[in-house]
Amino acid sequence: MKMWNKRCAASLLLVAVLGGLVSAPAAARGVSIKISCGAVGRELELCRESADAWAAQTGNQVQVVATPNDSSERLALYEQVLSSGSDKIDVFQVDVVWPGLLGSHFVDLEPYAHGAEAGMFTDFVASNAKGGRLVAMPWFINGGLLFYRKDLLAKYGLGVPATWDELGADARRIQGAERAAGNDKMWGYVWQGRAYEGLTCDAVEWIASFGGGAIVESDGRISIDNPRAASALRTAASWVGGISPAAVLNYAEEESRGVFQAGNAVFMRNWSYAWSLAQAPQSGIRGKVGVAVLPRAPGGAHAATLGGESLAVSKYSRNPAVAADLVMYMTSAAVQKQRAIAASFNPSLLALYQDPDVVKANPFMGELYGVFTHAVARPTVIAGTRYNQVSNEFWNTTHDVLSGRAKPEEALAQLSATLDRVSRGGKWN
Repeated sequence: MKMWNKRCAASLLLVAVLGGLVSAPAAARGVSIKISCGAVGRELELCRESADAWAAQTGNQVQVVATPNDSSERLALYEQVLSSGSDKIDVFQVDVVWPGLLGSHFVDLEPYAHGAEAGMFTDFVASNAKGGRLVAMPWFINGGLLFYRKDLLAKYGLGVPATWDELGADARRIQGAERAAGNDKMWGYVWQGRAYEGLTCDAVEWIASFGGGAIVESDGRISIDNPRAASALRTAASWVGGISPAAVLNYAEEESRGVFQAGNAVFMRNWSYAWSLAQAPQSGIRGKVGVAVLPRAPGGAHAATLGGESLAVSKYSRNPAVAADLVMYMTSAAVQKQRAIAASFNPSLLALYQDPDVVKANPFMGELYGVFTHAVARPTVIAGTRYNQVSNEFWNTTHDVLSGRAKPEEALAQLSATLDRVSRGGKWN
């Protein structure tokens, strides 16, 4: 039933997107390029600004297509558009884990990049390669971060928590004291608990920080059924209804940010885009927020899931060279710098982390540079075209544990058996 609902929703989105494009007016000059952009935070606004600037420079026309915030819904929409061979979208904004799934539908951008990818994060570039082709151009990179109310930590004489146990204790203490003082909406910790790709990102961090492996290792071994992974999920489940609202099980990035930015959470796990919004003039927590690495288990290591978005050109585009020119403009140093300063999107270009204007606007980009250079990758390379099945099984299993419908050990044993079938007995390729 869940799968049918997703397919039905994707079909309705497809009709809306393509219907809107078909009814759009014809271009008055040049050619018309359609680009799909995300809509989390200021994504859509900045995408439109940059695309319009390119159009003004080149004499072409651009239509910006808004897509769902939920990454799983967006992927379903993309799969339908591309599998139909539609030319109604020329440029796709794609998640870092999608090139292996969608890359066969995209053109090779290496001839258009002229070596620009050499100045970008190596792992990010590698994730955008498929079959020896650069099927997407890295745009902005992400790693999970811990946002915290530095004013509240100072009020209660606490430091930034280094371990999950410390975070739990600090969150409970501040949550209780603030509620007693009159803010009955205060929660200790908000994060992404909905059953979607965002939960995979959060759970990968928990498990890695407990030393519980990477779900599927680079050699193809399915490693998720282990005591440390179970401990990680058990710890996260203990937050629900305690330091985290039960509703967190339906939170994505924006729901988490909404609670935090309203002043009703002490800690939040999110991506860097939330920084500029928290610091905006109209934000009630402006000047009260700090950013740090996510906590770890005792004896474990800090871990942040590698995230990010890239731009790809559809091989069904009627104007692939023009579309590629738009991609190269959108991923240029000038545009990436502007996006970093205006909305705290982490550049994919390494040199911009030394840019004084970027670091001034986003101090954490300099201080936490290692988060992005050593972020933990999801098992996209080894799983290849089956990654979406892997992630879907993983996030649903995790959600069952978080909601109390399953015990960690039993759930992970069942997940391991399921992934063995998905991999055809460990034969991923």
